[in-house]
Amino acid sequence: MSETSEQPRGKLHQLFDANFLDYTAYVIRERAIPDVDDGLKPVQRRILQTLANMDDGRFHKVANVVGETMKLHPHGDASIFDALVNLANKGYLIDRQGNFGNIFTGDQASAPRYIECRLSPLARETLFNKDLTEFIDSYDGRMQEPVRLPAKIPLLLLLGAEGIAVGMATKIMPHNFNELLRAQIACLRGEEFTLYPDFPRGGIIDVSDYDRGNGRIRCRAKLEQPDAKTIVVTELPYNLTTQTLIESIEKAAKANKLKIASINDYTAEKVEVEIKLARGVLAEETIDALYAFTDCELSVSPSLVTIEDNMPRQHTVEEVLRRNTDLLKANLEKELRIELGRLEEKWHARKLEQIFIEERLYKEIEEKINYKAVVSAIRQSLAPFAEELQRKITTEDVERLLEIKIRRISRYDIDRQKKELREIEKQIAQVKEHLTDMVGFTIGYLEDLLARYGDRFPRTSELRAFDEVDARAAATANLTVGYHRQSGFLGHKIKTEDTASDLECCCSEYDRLLLVFKDGLYKVINVVDKLFVGSELYWLGVVKNDLVFNLVYRHGPENLAYIKRFAMPKFILGREYRLFEADKRSTILLLLPGREGLRIRASLAPSARAKHNAIELDLDEVLIKGVSAKGKRIANRTVRRVTDITGTASKPPTPLALPGVATADKTEQEPDTN
Repeated sequence: MSETSEQPRGKLHQLFDANFLDYTAYVIRERAIPDVDDGLKPVQRRILQTLANMDDGRFHKVANVVGETMKLHPHGDASIFDALVNLANKGYLIDRQGNFGNIFTGDQASAPRYIECRLSPLARETLFNKDLTEFIDSYDGRMQEPVRLPAKIPLLLLLGAEGIAVGMATKIMPHNFNELLRAQIACLRGEEFTLYPDFPRGGIIDVSDYDRGNGRIRCRAKLEQPDAKTIVVTELPYNLTTQTLIESIEKAAKANKLKIASINDYTAEKVEVEIKLARGVLAEETIDALYAFTDCELSVSPSLVTIEDNMPRQHTVEEVLRRNTDLLKANLEKELRIELGRLEEKWHARKLEQIFIEERLYKEIEEKINYKAVVSAIRQSLAPFAEELQRKITTEDVERLLEIKIRRISRYDIDRQKKELREIEKQIAQVKEHLTDMVGFTIGYLEDLLARYGDRFPRTSELRAFDEVDARAAATANLTVGYHRQSGFLGHKIKTEDTASDLECCCSEYDRLLLVFKDGLYKVINVVDKLFVGSELYWLGVVKNDLVFNLVYRHGPENLAYIKRFAMPKFILGREYRLFEADKRSTILLLLPGREGLRIRASLAPSARAKHNAIELDLDEVLIKGVSAKGKRIANRTVRRVTDITGTASKPPTPLALPGVATADKTEQEPDTN
């Protein structure tokens, strides 16, 4: 390819890189990730600012609010409406009137022309102050919008947030209003504090793996049992609706993971999902299955990513709260200083007015014929009173005196004016006192918010550590795994023919199966539909940690029988292991699971010198050792067959059929001296 064709390609590549970076930065900062200081995404901030611009104390049609917000937000009305409904349903900043949907059932809000909203008293009091707000031009330059709101409550942690940007995502958990403000008070006092999430849908939260805004949280629905055949869901996990919960329960029931008769949703203002159990089903087992196989238990992975100083950053809850608290104290101090300046200016104006009228200084301008002479006369007449004032007299002060109407002079009340000045002086002194102790003033502000609004926002989620439900233990044994010896296939889709050589076991889809073959080979597999294992399978069962095996096998090189007991061995799924040394003459004579009370009879090869041709053994007398142990020799003669005679002492034993066992050698063996 020529050098000239490479140059346009390089420029195009640079163009794509630059545009993609611009798009990435825009999505991160302007759409998906909230600001750490006011806790709002741009669309939420524009909605609240629009509501403040429109605020007259009455409700506004949501359609009108959306339309006005579009003057600030350069996107469609659907995104504004969805964000407004979501913000209103959180219940802190926007008062609602009409059907805003249901966070419990997932029902959608009515059309924006039918519902109304306005700022809540909490929002009016804590979010807006033009003196502290930096404004920039809107996207079309026709209006002004705030860079961020001077929020006096930690909105980021109060509301929570979720967003997916390019290359990053955030999932911030909501927290309780009262706990956040108490934590801010503790922060101001230099005390330690710990914060945990609080979800509007309630539920139970396990914060064992929670890491200060990150980590992992396990959430459970709250289940009640009014009677033996009914379970009622009264609270939901994080971000779950009754509709999705019911769908997950019905899916689990169709998969035979739990058995229910019916499920009904009676949710309105409170969650109430009634689950009727099938006949013969225990409620305790069903509750475990609901937590194991449905959305009654969820795992949430929070990630506290926010925009700080125009850049994305990972935070902890404590870092965010301390930053918000420092910002609150700084904003309150700014407000006090602004208020102090206004009070001092007001006092100065009232004092000038008092001097001007009481001292009849207005008479000095009666004979003046031009404006310059009037101003000069007023300045000269006020000069003797300069020490009583807090600052120098300006042209604006003179203009204000000249605008006093004759009616005010004629009705001037000296006592009332002095009283007003004393009241202003008290206010100035109070503001100065607050400025000397900003920590105490900030604590008082937070305590006042708690006293007036705290009762409206009680904790809804319960904090409790709970054990993880074992899905294998909670699963019902709804599968029958069969082994058809003639074909050599095994699986839950294999039908046995009820012959003595075929095997079966009941299990769940979460169980693991132990396969033991006649030559001593064993392995563990998952439950399968259909698998070829050959015709030499001897034993089939479900893996259980407390299982003890009693094994009698023929050791081929010696042609002698050994017995050993061992617990369920450790394994790697699908790997092959051996119970005894591999040899073509070695084979299993008997394999019995069980820990106590087992008894066997070993039939020995006939011998002219022997008095008995059978031995009975209590397996309890054999020590439990590892699976690799050789075991204990049963006799110094060949064992022809072994029979389980547990609980059949008064009956003739039934020999265990062992297909393919070779005839034993009848020669005598030397006693075992080991």
